[in-house]
Amino acid sequence: MEQLLPQGAWLVSELEAIKDFDRSTPGADGFVQALDKDTGEELWSVVVQSGDLEAPAWLHRFKVKIASAVAPELPPVMPGTPFRPVHFEGLMLIPYLDDKNCTGPEPGKRHRCRGKVAYSVRASGMRAPKGSKPAPAVPVPAASASGGGA
Repeated sequence: MEQLLPQGAWLVSELEAIKDFDRSTPGADGFVQALDKDTGEELWSVVVQSGDLEAPAWLHRFKVKIASAVAPELPPVMPGTPFRPVHFEGLMLIPYLDDKNCTGPEPGKRHRCRGKVAYSVRASGMRAPKGSKPAPAVPVPAASASGGGA
């Protein structure tokens, strides 16, 4: 992880189950979670913010897919902030051809492909970085017994 995110990373989303669009059907009961092709485990995703200001633009904020039999537990919030520092286990960059801007040739013109290499980021798990501590509980003021009247 240190090679991809040398300045660390922070979660900027909640954990979401990834939808299997081929097996899901419309309606409230039609959601089917996607499974990892290699392990058969359920796929989850989180959005991550990189701490490296020198990183390429695509690496400033990106999605990480996590294959896990159970929902991964989110790391605790950093004390005094709304941020969740995160460390990913088994982090991998998987290149693929993003050909959505690649169109066929028009009559009388050469084919011009505007495809590009893109990356999918995957992990086998996530946890709080070593040395991070959970935020202390914030006390909630008790409601007034008089109902707030004067």
